[in-house]
Amino acid sequence: MLVAADPYFDTRRDHIIAFAAQNRLPNVYHFREYAFAGGLISYGPSITDGYWQAGNYTGRILKGEKPGELPILQPTKFDFVINLKTAKTLGLTVPFGLLNAADEVIE
Repeated sequence: MLVAADPYFDTRRDHIIAFAAQNRLPNVYHFREYAFAGGLISYGPSITDGYWQAGNYTGRILKGEKPGELPILQPTKFDFVINLKTAKTLGLTVPFGLLNAADEVIE
């Protein structure tokens, strides 16, 4: 099950994770908070890095740069989190390559 980035889904995170667990559905989410709440895997832009970019832009504007002349930024840092507890509950074995690639593994 792939849960897309959507504010509606974010407000129902716990319900979605409980539904997936109850129905034994492997799931992939867009923010790391989902994996910490019991989701299997999350891969998405780093919220912390996004705030850093916003703060950097604010500083540049306060120093006199014109907002219309600043380049458009996109996320540059992504978080990949695997929840091994959830994988074991689902009876899944996570390949070593994925574990090695993860930024964080929840045991």
